[in-house]
Amino acid sequence: MLRHEFLRQLHKVTATRNYLEIGVNDGRSLTLSRVPSIAIDPAFKVTAPLRADIQLARATSDAFFAGKDPLGHLKSARNPVSNLRRGRPLFAHYRGGTTLDLAFIDGMHLFEYALRDFINVERFADWSSVIVFDDMLPRSVDEAARDRHTKMWTGDVYKVVPVLQKYRPDLTVIQVDTEPTGVAVVIGTDATSTALSDAYEEIVGEWVVPDPQTVPEWITGRLHAVKPEELLGAAFWRRLVRARNRRVPRSRGYSELRRQLAAVTG
Repeated sequence: MLRHEFLRQLHKVTATRNYLEIGVNDGRSLTLSRVPSIAIDPAFKVTAPLRADIQLARATSDAFFAGKDPLGHLKSARNPVSNLRRGRPLFAHYRGGTTLDLAFIDGMHLFEYALRDFINVERFADWSSVIVFDDMLPRSVDEAARDRHTKMWTGDVYKVVPVLQKYRPDLTVIQVDTEPTGVAVVIGTDATSTALSDAYEEIVGEWVVPDPQTVPEWITGRLHAVKPEELLGAAFWRRLVRARNRRVPRSRGYSELRRQLAAVTG
């Protein structure tokens, strides 16, 4: 299954109410959204037709998230009638505010930028938010180079997976065998966690190294990746959406969901 088809179906199974994208390029993934959205890219050149209420932010992701009220475009108002007209959740203002439902990180193809993108996004996420990284399964050392010299290029963003597994074992990280270069889906985020930001300099010092990169065989061989059809058809999505819509707290909802996720991730 191609990446964009996976994203199209992910929008459906997550019953997403809002969407954020980092790395717009020509808009091919952004055009899949039908809900209030924010798209961030310092040099986007959208050529695909867009079919949603979208804020296009011509900025780096660091600059965007440093601004005042980054998710303002997605927020629900006090008036439910106004929210109905604008396609926002009717009563979110009175039920804890707005958090992200679905985010897609496809910005700079360098590990340290992708990690910072995740740190920024997580601050505005709920445990039931779904965060997707693109280009997480390079097929060769050449594709994974920090200095691009191939047509297909992932850069070294694949390192985000082992780093999250080491520093954030509380997260569920699922590698997905999409074409051409795989994605990773993250569930269980915690907006209060500072584990990654506290250790950021240490992590970068360890993981940012000159080319050629040493890419583990379990990455290039997709040894731990699940089939996209298997993930999309899993039973846990209904529980996740129900818990999200009911604002079930992480302490209760995530522990129950993780047992179902284990059936997919092994």
